[in-house]
Order: sequence, then C-alpha cells, then structure tokens
Amino acid sequence: MAGGWARDGAVQDQIDDTVADAVTLARALMPAGEGRDECEDCGETIPAARRLALPGSRTCVACQAVRDRAVRHAGFNRRGSKDSQLR
Repeated sequence: MAGGWARDGAVQDQIDDTVADAVTLARALMPAGEGRDECEDCGETIPAARRLALPGSRTCVACQAVRDRAVRHAGFNRRGSKDSQLR
C-alpha cells in the first residue's frame, strides 16, 4: 500500500532498485582477469583457498580489507522526504 500520490507497489519498487544497485556494485568490485600468487600491495603469498574461492584475486585478505574500508559509496535518497534531503 502506497501513500499520497505514489502508486501501489512503489515502496517495493524502491526496495528492489536498492537491492539491484547493491548487487551491481558488488559484481563490479569482484576481481576479474588473471589472479596473482603474491599480493600486489604487500608481497605476501595469497593463500590457495582465497585464490580458489575468488579467481582473479590480486591482494591478500588483510590488504583487501584496507582497500574495502577506503571505498566510499554514494547513497541514493529514494525516499525523497524533505527531512532526509536536509541532511
């Protein structure tokens, strides 16, 4: 049930779009191409289990965690409420 001028199902459409955007982003950030045996950041050996689980891995777990923390995601305000736009 939607409120105001929104049509029925509009809230679910917003949820679906948010999930689709997150999946697209996750797929874009997955490693692709030729993997490495050594981490390109620190030079440590990348464990075989990581290379098997994520083909194309170019960094060890610790260095990838540092890279992941550095990524900033721009959020979309799908609600469009006046209060959330003022933040």
